[in-house]
Amino acid sequence: MKTLLVLSLLLCASFAAPAEDKEKAPDAAVEALKEQIVAVPEMEEKMMEDGEVSVPEDSVPVPRNAPVSEEAAAPESRFSFCPSGWFSHGSRCFTLINTPMTWYNAEEHCNGLGGHLASATNPGEYSFLQQMTKLTGQSNAWLGGFILQGRWLWIDREGFYYTNWYGQSSSSSLPCIHLRTSYGWGNTNCGYAYRFICSKNPFSC
Repeated sequence: MKTLLVLSLLLCASFAAPAEDKEKAPDAAVEALKEQIVAVPEMEEKMMEDGEVSVPEDSVPVPRNAPVSEEAAAPESRFSFCPSGWFSHGSRCFTLINTPMTWYNAEEHCNGLGGHLASATNPGEYSFLQQMTKLTGQSNAWLGGFILQGRWLWIDREGFYYTNWYGQSSSSSLPCIHLRTSYGWGNTNCGYAYRFICSKNPFSC
């Protein structure tokens, strides 16, 4: 790097010199340039031996995708936790509300807590929600499943890929899903009052 810098300076100086000087001594300039090229590595070696080389940090080129040191990096989330009264399972927090409400009022209540009526996206999750419901002595609880235009959906926008129907009644008149502690889920009238399970994402710090 330093060799290139010295060469650049010498070339600039030779071009900036008056024309008559260039004509008088072209060979002398070439010889001086050769001497400089030879001298630069020797000078660098001597400086390295004497410990005189110091390159300021900000003058060192850094690749765009180079890893950033921990001190400079923005703090990342290291812990996730559920609020008091909520239980962690998988990547979400769940709580059972022991006050019976209609499906619509239950969803509004969950919204007020920062979540939605719970979805059950796999067998382990459904089993966990069944256990929560059993612990309160209940046999049914609202989940966030509902039918829209002939399609079953979860109100929290999770994909409805896992199903665990115990019995599916005529869905047009019974459009809301409730959990059963002994079996898979069923659908019933949204106006019935059941306890219900809310879910939300955990806090991070």
